[in-house]
Amino acid sequence: MNIHDPHSDHDIPDDCDDVGQAIREDRALRAAHTYRIRYANNGLDFGPLLLDDPMPLGRQILETAGVDALAAWSLLAILPSGDFEDVRLDEPFDLRDRRVERFIGFENDRLFKFALRDHQILWGRSTIAGRELYALAEAGEHEALFLDVPGGTDRLILATDTIDLAETGLERFIVAAKPVSDAFEITVVYNGLARTMQVRPGETVGAVIAAARPLFGSPGGDLILVDQQGRELNSAHTLRQEHVGPHAQLSLRPPVVRGG
Repeated sequence: MNIHDPHSDHDIPDDCDDVGQAIREDRALRAAHTYRIRYANNGLDFGPLLLDDPMPLGRQILETAGVDALAAWSLLAILPSGDFEDVRLDEPFDLRDRRVERFIGFENDRLFKFALRDHQILWGRSTIAGRELYALAEAGEHEALFLDVPGGTDRLILATDTIDLAETGLERFIVAAKPVSDAFEITVVYNGLARTMQVRPGETVGAVIAAARPLFGSPGGDLILVDQQGRELNSAHTLRQEHVGPHAQLSLRPPVVRGG
């Protein structure tokens, strides 16, 4: 699990050994005045934290990070396996043996558990942003996250979503290929004004009309869609049934009143 960290190994102070650099170089920590780890408060925004002991207590890590009221805080370590570990505040954590460089402090003593890429994740907030899940999963450009729904349809998680971890049945997220969207763009023209819209083949013409109204100031009255051949589209039909495809140009206008 290689969560992005803007700080590089080249910024190491004098007489300091960097835990992450030691791990990447596959060597033991050197005797030093300070030891640098990565620490984040209530999320994944990691920054450098200097400790003067290679075997600090959990509370010493939080105190060094400027945390008060320790009784209300939790400290988590991200293990080399990608699993999360609840660090006991009154027990030593040996940086020399554990090969851990990233720690997260949460202002909450209740932890929420879920699985992600077969890793056991602990989280100290009752909600997690979709972008945080994607960062934890290290999802690629063509991958997406889904909430595993046993016996049902897995729920797609977007980076813009906020997930309630206290929700019953929320236990496992999986990574799979990103769904291929069938959405396409059309142009709708009303009173000489043109607006583009994202639509799907299964949408009804009536639904497209309803979605188009606000683009033109929400005109009242009955409106219809007409294709470039002047054919009125049936509002009860889907765009697929009316053979409307990508880049189609449709006119939105009142229906023609025919004389009797």
